[in-house]
Amino acid sequence: MKRILLKLSGEALAAGADGIYNHGFVDGVAKTVADLSREGYEIALVIGAGNIWRGRSGGDMDRGDADRMGMLATVINSICMKDAIVRAGGKACVMTSVDMRPFAEIYSSDKARAALTEGQVVVFAGGLGIPFLSTDTAGAVRAAEIQADAMFMAKNIDYIYTADPNVDKTAVKIERISASEMLAKNLRAIDSTAAAFCMSNGMPIYIFGLRHPEDIASAVRDGKYGTVVTPD
Repeated sequence: MKRILLKLSGEALAAGADGIYNHGFVDGVAKTVADLSREGYEIALVIGAGNIWRGRSGGDMDRGDADRMGMLATVINSICMKDAIVRAGGKACVMTSVDMRPFAEIYSSDKARAALTEGQVVVFAGGLGIPFLSTDTAGAVRAAEIQADAMFMAKNIDYIYTADPNVDKTAVKIERISASEMLAKNLRAIDSTAAAFCMSNGMPIYIFGLRHPEDIASAVRDGKYGTVVTPD
């Protein structure tokens, strides 16, 4: 694999810190991504916003407005990560789903692919610019648009399990599963819309646990991931 899309959660950037960022962890992730980029991997990122805001946090708010606040929060996280990658010696840019100049470039699949070819890490922000869709789904769509070889998803668990291992002690690790089987069994480790989209576009999803920034390199470079979700 050469071109990949890496999906990170917003909570990963907080990594247990009191504020919205654990800056040491953010810098570690940025260094790992910059190192992989220098090795020749073409890397795009999508980052969630759970460390700042989630649409479902809106209480009685209109769902569309709450989701738009989440999209704006992903832009904040994306600018933070871009800055950290540049400080780590890498090249990076942020592309947003809606026009937010001068904060970032407006997204174009052609410009994104060109930037990746030139060795830049491209951070996609603002989701898809519409409410009701998760950043998992945004990542799956962007991965298809940039013609990525695979989507990697860093999670707070190392595998997909047959049930929630925190609740059901008999839950079993799943090392390989098709997207259609995952959907049929209603396994919710990743967004079902994202899984269906990757299935219809022939793209595998690699799930791995993110406890240390080097886990990203282990998954991408060494194949040390937990579960692979095959297109079918």
